[in-house]
Amino acid sequence: MAAELVEAKNMVMSFRVSDLQMLLGFVGRSKSGLKHELVTRALQLVQFDCSPEVFKKIKELYETRYAKKSSEAAQPQQHRPEPLAIHSSYDRGSAVARTAISTTNIDYPALYGKYLNGLGRLPPKVAKPEVRLVKLPFYTTLDELLKPTELVPQNNEKLQESPCIFALTPRQVELIRNSRELQPGVKSVQVVLRICYTDTSSPQEDQYPPNIAVKVNHSYCSVPGYYPSNKPGVEPKRPCRPINLTHLMYLSAATNRITVTWGNYGKSYSVGLYLVRQMTSAELLQRLKTIGIKHPELCKALVKEKLRLDPDSEIATTGVRVSLICPLVKMRLSVPCRAETCAHLQCFDAVFYLQMNEKKPTWMCPVCDKPAPYDQLIIDGLLSKILTECEDADEIEYLVDGSWCPIRAEKERSCSPQCPILVLGSSDVNGLLPTPNGNGENGKATADVVDLTLDSSSSEEEEEEDEEEDDDDEGPQPKRRCSYEKGLVSAC
Repeated sequence: MAAELVEAKNMVMSFRVSDLQMLLGFVGRSKSGLKHELVTRALQLVQFDCSPEVFKKIKELYETRYAKKSSEAAQPQQHRPEPLAIHSSYDRGSAVARTAISTTNIDYPALYGKYLNGLGRLPPKVAKPEVRLVKLPFYTTLDELLKPTELVPQNNEKLQESPCIFALTPRQVELIRNSRELQPGVKSVQVVLRICYTDTSSPQEDQYPPNIAVKVNHSYCSVPGYYPSNKPGVEPKRPCRPINLTHLMYLSAATNRITVTWGNYGKSYSVGLYLVRQMTSAELLQRLKTIGIKHPELCKALVKEKLRLDPDSEIATTGVRVSLICPLVKMRLSVPCRAETCAHLQCFDAVFYLQMNEKKPTWMCPVCDKPAPYDQLIIDGLLSKILTECEDADEIEYLVDGSWCPIRAEKERSCSPQCPILVLGSSDVNGLLPTPNGNGENGKATADVVDLTLDSSSSEEEEEEDEEEDDDDEGPQPKRRCSYEKGLVSAC
């Protein structure tokens, strides 16, 4: 019985529209609709209600069509072909034998699925690479309901429609019903539609065709709109994300019909249906904390490698500064994070980064503007430890040996009051210089204080007169010691 069922389905797949209409009229079914709709009804008839009479009718229609095709091919091309009557001496056994040979090269499940969904052409004999979609961090795939299938135009019209028919299994329905709600009316387990370019060279990102509209059963599903652009002359962008169809589907054994309306403007697109579980930023953060922490010693080794002297470089790097403020929100880091592929040591906060990409997924590093996907994120264990030990600094410096020091300490030392100054060579070695308001040794002002009220020219003249009088009285004198003592040392 199974062999006869497969044979009947293969024969139905080769029918023309007139043959399909005759078969459906024979059993009292509707004969209206496009060819793929007629094929769907005929296949359902064979699958669920294939009586001996129906099977006999299918064979008669197939043999009639095969006899006409063989007779037309046998006639000379110069003569006009004439309609041929059905001969009673037609060899039925040979027809069955030929059918059995032809079915060995047919991939029935793929063939049936393509025609049933009406989304693609017949599968070629040589297998081609399949279209793959990129993995989305906020969606965990549970089941693949429809592999990425090309949207094929049925005519020359710019606006095309491609239908797809499928039913959920009881297990899939139970998963959806028992899933938690992310928000009122939005389940975490969803049936989503994803659309991308038909390109098999690499995993493709979601990309909508022009004039897209999605109809689920009898209602249209909302599709993300365009983001307005604040820059003049820049076209608004449309976020291409998976389209949630769950709220419009029949959560039962009933068949769901999805129709994708799209603009045919030269580019080829493929669609796929998936049963997914939508994740939140908090769940991704918890997963990152579980499997994405880089050990402090490994981070320290990376710092040493960054500061290692390059033999070809004339400038030796003695340290590198790292801010403890997140470049995204200008707040202190709580979970320091960066991509494994980033060349910098500066981190950003994983909490805000995941929340930002949950609303508008870009997955770009805010430090170097290079791709930083979720699978490549790591938590810097060394910087996490520093954040707990250095709570009152906003910046640190890594040194060549892998150690670190807070920048705050240097600032405080540079801004601290001036330390007392020791005067070497004076009679009182342990004495301190007078305060700025007093006079220093020999009545001279201290080196750090200059009285701008005095007339510099008059003071110089008095000193010169004193020197001349001394020279006249006592003769040459040894060179006088400068009033400003040298060799001042900070006591700090």
